[in-house]
Amino acid sequence: MVSNLLALNRDWKIRELTDLDPREMRVLLNIGSYMPIKSADIAYQSRLDSYTVSRAVKKLLALKLITTEADSQKKNVKNLLLNNNGKVLYQKLALAMDERAKQLASVLSTEETEQFYSMLEKIENKAEQLLAEQANKRIKQGVEPPADQKELIRWYKKSKS
Repeated sequence: MVSNLLALNRDWKIRELTDLDPREMRVLLNIGSYMPIKSADIAYQSRLDSYTVSRAVKKLLALKLITTEADSQKKNVKNLLLNNNGKVLYQKLALAMDERAKQLASVLSTEETEQFYSMLEKIENKAEQLLAEQANKRIKQGVEPPADQKELIRWYKKSKS
């Protein structure tokens, strides 16, 4: 319920900054926080499927908020970066979200906050494990998994190593 309440497109302050969909905002924020970054890394870090990230990247490129550059090690891979327009929007969004986060966090003590994040991490890890195990079970039954299920398995393997 909380995640639905806090959906980026429900927050009036954030909606006044941009008309981007939550998907594009999440990708833009990820690029701004970690650039240069590959689409695959955004998908893994945010647990969005690669198709969703790809659609967001396409829209952000069309809106001239991001640019691409060839990766220094893999020439067929492109890194994503914010351009000047993207940087301005990123700063505005990051500031608005930081303010909101501080207001939300104010109801918890430091100890409660640490416990909260620890519990969330445990739930995330368990959810990832459950979904990966379900996908692996279906694969063993001879079912060809869709791309998002393959990514769940890859994420789970990556987080275990």
